[in-house]
Amino acid sequence: MTDIFHEIEEDLRRDRLRKLWDRFGGVIIAACVLVILAAAGWSGYQYWRHEQAVKASEAYESAVALFDAGKMQEAEAAFAAIAKSGPAGYRTLALFRAAAAATARDKAAGIAAFDAIAADNSVPPLARDLALVRAALLVVDTAGLPEVKQRIGGIANGTGPLRHSARETLALAELKAGDLAAANKTATDITTDSETPPGVRSRAELIRRLTASATAPAGEAAAGSAPTQ
Repeated sequence: MTDIFHEIEEDLRRDRLRKLWDRFGGVIIAACVLVILAAAGWSGYQYWRHEQAVKASEAYESAVALFDAGKMQEAEAAFAAIAKSGPAGYRTLALFRAAAAATARDKAAGIAAFDAIAADNSVPPLARDLALVRAALLVVDTAGLPEVKQRIGGIANGTGPLRHSARETLALAELKAGDLAAANKTATDITTDSETPPGVRSRAELIRRLTASATAPAGEAAAGSAPTQ
């Protein structure tokens, strides 16, 4: 008798499954097909990304070889091509290397290239700030203090990781402009920042010592400058 009940239950179960399949079978098949297609598409995309990365890496190495060989115009063009069509990571690297190549052949072109990176909103913010610092460092030798401040004043006064390099560049520009008091203050800001890298700190300490007379009281400054008997 138990076997009969089991058979009846199995028949009912099969009947329910058949009805469910008749009702939802098409949907189930479509869902399975979509899952398979999605998996295949993702695999294809991953493969395409890998191939693009390999091509970008090879192109980047070739451009670096041109740069190292001193072929700056060819290197600049090669890096610019990578920046235009390469993956995001290589794009940023290529932009900076193209700007460096431009600087090597013409400083004004290099400044313009770094300024262009700084103005490109598709570049990460930290990289844009780095481009401003690089441009400002070039401008120190070619323009006045106001132009340097325009580029990196905000970075130097901020708390970001590039503030140390920005302050050092600003101190150099102030020293070059003859504003010894401002150079001394900027150098002091560098040396009193506990997070300043050792190299930047030592160079700032040198600027601070060179400009110390600008902060001394008038009597001490005059005494210090008076010839000894």
